Amino acid sequence: MPPSTSTSGRIQPSTYASLGVRPVINASGTYTVWSGSRMLDVAVQAMVEATNGYVRIAELMEAIGARLAEITGAEWGYITSSCAAAINQITAAAMAGGDPEKAARLPDTAGMPNEVIQEACIRSGYEPCIRIAGGRVVTVDTETELRAAIGPRTALVFIDGDAEARSRITPQRLIAIAREHGIPTFVDAAAQRLTRPNRYLEMGADAVAYSGGKCLRGPQASGLMLGRKDLLRAAFLHASPHGGQGRAMKVGKEEAMALLAAVEAFLLGRDHDAEWQMWKGYLETIRRAVADLPTVRTEYQMPGVANVTPYLNITWDAAALQVTPQQVYTSLLEGEPRVLVSQRNDGLQINPYMMEDGEDRIVAQRLRAVLSTPAPPPAGAPAEAPAVDITGEWRVELQFVYGKAVHTLRAEQRDAAVEGSYRTPYQQRPLRGRVSGRQVTLHGLYTLTGTVDGEAMGGTAHVGQEWPATWSARREG
Repeated sequence: MPPSTSTSGRIQPSTYASLGVRPVINASGTYTVWSGSRMLDVAVQAMVEATNGYVRIAELMEAIGARLAEITGAEWGYITSSCAAAINQITAAAMAGGDPEKAARLPDTAGMPNEVIQEACIRSGYEPCIRIAGGRVVTVDTETELRAAIGPRTALVFIDGDAEARSRITPQRLIAIAREHGIPTFVDAAAQRLTRPNRYLEMGADAVAYSGGKCLRGPQASGLMLGRKDLLRAAFLHASPHGGQGRAMKVGKEEAMALLAAVEAFLLGRDHDAEWQMWKGYLETIRRAVADLPTVRTEYQMPGVANVTPYLNITWDAAALQVTPQQVYTSLLEGEPRVLVSQRNDGLQINPYMMEDGEDRIVAQRLRAVLSTPAPPPAGAPAEAPAVDITGEWRVELQFVYGKAVHTLRAEQRDAAVEGSYRTPYQQRPLRGRVSGRQVTLHGLYTLTGTVDGEAMGGTAHVGQEWPATWSARREG
């Protein structure tokens, strides 16, 4: 079927270049903040084909579920808008099932089980996906605590599979104990390779989810869930095109068909042994380019269960080469072409997962050039003796890109060093920092940098978002 002919766009679409956005050579990995992976050719082909016709989404999902079951060996399959969306939808399904009345009430869970148990040592950071649906996270440290936590309010046991190496109870025991009590289990395996038979389903897990935009190399805005047919069908009822708390988690026909193609390719088409050798070749090109530089040390590292690819670790004596890992990282990222690597405390790590043919030589050339060039001295004046003393209680007001917050801090200054506490309406953190002249840098919940002016101070708050906030404070005691 050809593209739509009834309506024409009649424009040249924007590109990264026309928008002033500079792509990177990705030698770091499939990070969402860096747009994941590049789609396979067959996934792109499937996406284009899917946009050329109309289908009923429920019928498409049913057909895809059956096809995924056929090729993965799971009872059923379901495509979500992301692995995080899978967490939300499986939580909703475990609490409300396929009951439309209960589904419409979420996140109000009155009369429903709503507790989701997970190990405290491997909290994933994706707990908000559980809470959005109305779930309440309960953490445990031991098997004894797990058994004690299971009760009438328990809806689900959630396992962060990517972090299973840190698990104290182990996924096998978590799954086994949950099954003893008839509680469903869900494994987040976002960055893992898809296997047949599926290792987590073989352990007895009820559902497992993968990112569509990582090693599967499907659309970045997609996720794959495999497991029990009844549970996955219920999960679909808690997402678009249905109403309820998951309505915003929409999967279009294009993403669904593209991810199906990527899964088919991963299990039936791709030569994984050849890919592994290709990645090793990329790393060897980079290793040879820097191995003879003074003090440089290189080491290959094999992966764990997630992000299954060989790695190259590169370390050096920063004093001898007169350039630090942070400076090398920044130079690679800010140069032309931009090269993204992973920074480690004592060096850099190269991940070949998302590199394309020829990019290994570019990375090798750029890295050698940067390591061979001493970094310029840091800009700015050297540290001064403190000209102010910020000891006391301060009322801190933060202005975010939208909205404000009022916090407090207690500072005790000794010479240039500052210690104390930083408080918000929700938590308290230790405070540390330094004063140089009238300039102050404080680390509490956020990093605050600025200038002190008598009983007031203020400047920029680095809050971990794209746009920094501003802050101002007045001493109150």
